[in-house]
Amino acid sequence: MTRAHLTGMGFHVPERVVRNADLEKLMDTSDEWIVERTGIRERRFVQPGTGTTDLALEAARRALDDAGRTPRDVEFIVFATITRDQMFPGCGTMLQQALGIGTIGALEVHNACSGFVYAVAAADAFIRAGSYRRILVVGAEIQSTGLNMSTAGRDMAVLFGDGAGAVLLEAGDESRGVLASVLHGDGAHVEDLWAEAPTSKVMGRLTPEMLAEGRMYPRMNGRNVFKHAVTRFPEAIHEALDACGLRLEEVALIVPHQANARISEAVAERLGVPSEKVFQNIERYGNTTAASIPIALAEAKQQGRIRTGDLVVLAAFGAGFAWGASVIRL
Repeated sequence: MTRAHLTGMGFHVPERVVRNADLEKLMDTSDEWIVERTGIRERRFVQPGTGTTDLALEAARRALDDAGRTPRDVEFIVFATITRDQMFPGCGTMLQQALGIGTIGALEVHNACSGFVYAVAAADAFIRAGSYRRILVVGAEIQSTGLNMSTAGRDMAVLFGDGAGAVLLEAGDESRGVLASVLHGDGAHVEDLWAEAPTSKVMGRLTPEMLAEGRMYPRMNGRNVFKHAVTRFPEAIHEALDACGLRLEEVALIVPHQANARISEAVAERLGVPSEKVFQNIERYGNTTAASIPIALAEAKQQGRIRTGDLVVLAAFGAGFAWGASVIRL
């Protein structure tokens, strides 16, 4: 059986550090309030003129270097983002051109917080089917330019940061690699976490009324998101492990989407695992949406938290609602 081996990881975040104290100057908030509710102390914001593909390019180069590969070795790209550089086309072909790869295919996954898990599942399916042998999987976001940086928007504005992460998946034997992925969605909760505009429902995609009402900014029913997240995360993790006949005790590290430190802590408690078994870096980067898992994964490797042969679980929950998990033997 051919499996998709994870052979390289890399991430890139902007140099500009935005601390909670910096946000205090823009809105009625405090470091204590933000840390208590989210666990976030700082995040990274891009400089004006930087695009999502720019961040992805650096992360992709680092992942390829980590794998001992060059851009010419990549046969396909799966790019997860909800903050593409323009309305269309997506960032995949732009990354392809920036890497100088040629005319390989590129697929964009627009699944927000769960985007990277969906992207890994898609890339794994291509490799298992024999369509490609080496696929670059990227998660990249620039959230800072789409936030309401005022007291009216503080509940969302304090959460997000910018960044990119990437992995290289390569065809290999069945001894390791992506062992199983599970994916779910529930559209009944779309309006609990969304940005309504721009929208195809109106001429011009964005009306003066929408601008005046701030309907282009992300909105969230925090209580409902938390309630569903702490249920769906453990469900997906157990389902993915069951699919490959493995136990939670065998997992070296769980790498969840970095949505909120309180969610990750609640998930660890429900799973009955020590907190150190659930990787967190949200205190330094905030919620980077589709980029959060590959950033965390690459950083976990840098810190020696994961090694070749370890069993790792990736898990995400977010807008859609969409959620899922992947089990990987490194």
